[in-house]
Amino acid sequence: MKFLEKMLEIKKEEIKRLRQSKSPEYYLNDNKLRRKAVSLSESLRKPEGTGIIAEFKRKSPSKGILNAVSDIGEVIPGYGKAGASAISVLTESIYFGGSDEDLILARQNTDLPILKKDFIIDELQIFRAKSDGADAVLLIAALLGKEKIYELAKTAADAGLEVILEIHSENETEMINEYVNIAGINNRNLNTLEVDINTSFRLIEKLPQGLVKIAESGISSPETARKLKKAGFDGFLIGELFMSQPYPVQALGKFVKEFCEML
Repeated sequence: MKFLEKMLEIKKEEIKRLRQSKSPEYYLNDNKLRRKAVSLSESLRKPEGTGIIAEFKRKSPSKGILNAVSDIGEVIPGYGKAGASAISVLTESIYFGGSDEDLILARQNTDLPILKKDFIIDELQIFRAKSDGADAVLLIAALLGKEKIYELAKTAADAGLEVILEIHSENETEMINEYVNIAGINNRNLNTLEVDINTSFRLIEKLPQGLVKIAESGISSPETARKLKKAGFDGFLIGELFMSQPYPVQALGKFVKEFCEML
């Protein structure tokens, strides 16, 4: 079974359990849903910003455990001080070691926009994301298809959240709709888990002009980020590079210093 197929089955079971405990009506009556979100797209386009979305994740399906000891309560504010434009929190538990509690803790420790990164297939996940403190959610084109993307992107917009649509192929660029704020080109094939940085350079020309664009996965050096920025990207989602180091915040600080010296 391919990785995305596994994740789809896992998430279907997760949604069943979630619906047994909390209905959509529960979240619609949640005062936390009235919180005004911080704009991720605006943060990425600030002239003085780095465009870096620094990610907190403990492990990955391709690399295994990345960092089992770093405290999210220390890393998240540290990311902000080190120059991140935004934060990404991986909340998937089985393959990435995350939790919804991580998102809640991240919100308590930063004023930067926060992306909830997970495998979202249902509106309840979006409502919970807003309630837990997210400002944006990630929708994966290869997991959802055009109609479901439209439905969930509209739900997110109605909840006051921004949407990153993650794409990996040219045909997936056609799934972008008016509720998508940011296009994220993932250089990792989510079925094979192989990475090809050229995916970003190949697909950026296929994206609508004016749309905020980020590159994801395989950004292994400041020089790679510089080339991506020159190609037209507004931002970069980087996780493994920082979290695989004993001190993720210091790793980000070093990256930012070298990146800014190149601009």
